[in-house]
Amino acid sequence: MSDFYSAASAAVIARAAQVRLMIFDVDGVLTDGGLYYGADGEPVKRFNALDGHGIKLIQQFGVATAIITARQSPIVLRRAKDLGISHVFQGVHDKRQAFEQLLQQTGIAADACGYLGDDVIDLPILCRAGFPACVANAHPAVKSRVAYVTQASGGHGAARELCDLLLHAQGNYEAALAPYLA
Repeated sequence: MSDFYSAASAAVIARAAQVRLMIFDVDGVLTDGGLYYGADGEPVKRFNALDGHGIKLIQQFGVATAIITARQSPIVLRRAKDLGISHVFQGVHDKRQAFEQLLQQTGIAADACGYLGDDVIDLPILCRAGFPACVANAHPAVKSRVAYVTQASGGHGAARELCDLLLHAQGNYEAALAPYLA
């Protein structure tokens, strides 16, 4: 395990090891949180390729993935499709309700879920998930209530950092790298 992940507490590693479903917010987590508008008024989002590859890696090792976001955008559906994320909840202002629906759909218990958020709208899930985490530039009220705060900011590798942590905690990191080292 690299020095970065060996510095994570045993409690964090233990919680990350139990994650079977990793849920991501979008704005401020998978993007930098900026709101960009094209000439026609259509919102434009910038996603991080490292984050996307991390999501694909955890999926390869049996961790299901989902998105729960307050905004609605066809761009999010496109990104989710590209990454193989089949559970997508958009336009959700009551994230607790979407979380409950997701748990019912997947049959996965809340304590086997991870959630990566950044703002107070994420707290209903963060307070229930077994592995609550937030990005480095999250709201202070969120940072004080999670098990893990990434070193990277939202949209700048935070999701990849968390995915790598899951792979390490679950003993799959070296196996994830192996195809690229052959």
